[in-house]
Amino acid sequence: MTTLYEGAFAKLNLTLDVLGKRDDGYHDLKSVMQTISVRDDIEIDVGTGKPWVLKCDKEGIPTDETNLAWKAAKLYLDTVKKDPDGLEIRITKRIPSQAGMGGGSADAAAVLRALNDHYGNPLSILALAELGAQVGSDVPFCVVCGTAMVEGRGERLRKLPDMPDCIFVVCKPEFSVSTPELYKKIDSVSIPKHPDNQAMESALLAGDLEKVAKNVFNVFDPVVTQDHPELNYIKSLMHQYGAVTYQMTGSGSAVFGIVSEFEIAAVICNMLKSNYPDVFICKPV
Repeated sequence: MTTLYEGAFAKLNLTLDVLGKRDDGYHDLKSVMQTISVRDDIEIDVGTGKPWVLKCDKEGIPTDETNLAWKAAKLYLDTVKKDPDGLEIRITKRIPSQAGMGGGSADAAAVLRALNDHYGNPLSILALAELGAQVGSDVPFCVVCGTAMVEGRGERLRKLPDMPDCIFVVCKPEFSVSTPELYKKIDSVSIPKHPDNQAMESALLAGDLEKVAKNVFNVFDPVVTQDHPELNYIKSLMHQYGAVTYQMTGSGSAVFGIVSEFEIAAVICNMLKSNYPDVFICKPV
């Protein structure tokens, strides 16, 4: 039996635009995504000689074949035609669920990377990302990590210059948002403002944190904030204590602020901790 270890890194959407509904029922998106140092840990025992098992240290996470990590393992092994002779996947969860931070996708991506490495990397990282698209829309980006422009349903990726040095404070309020309901809602309203992805790319190219901050925008943010005004409280607190920008990530409900110094992040974190248990200080990775 061999045990594999892999980190599963959360993501944030620096920009997120919905371009329209596709014939297959999905939506075309354009988003600048960033991986951050908040991570789950994945351990995989290969060759247990027993039926497959998935364990997670957090309640409420599916531990059967509906879990994206399980789906990723099955898809990978079917694709490379390998029999692991029994598998046990263990997930140590730190990325909050239903936060817009890609927790399940990050776990699936980590499983793909770990198994690919174990079998001698028969698939390139881009082929692995392409395979991940069959598991979930955020999986290709979570395979590649870093900073990237993500388009289509999430399957088209282009690496971008690294995020300038900064610190993120991420806060997940207790409520969650139904992603399908949110897409229905955004289909029924006109979107008054769209992110300028080209300006964001230029800001990253220049390594200019101030310009990056100016171009952070997510079309879902105003729609969710309308129903959940407490997001404004989180943002105003981030603003008050020195964040250069603040925004909801993905379809919510986590909000991130960007700050230039750890001391500022620590103050914001302490102020939020009294009301919200899920607050993280992290770095781009």
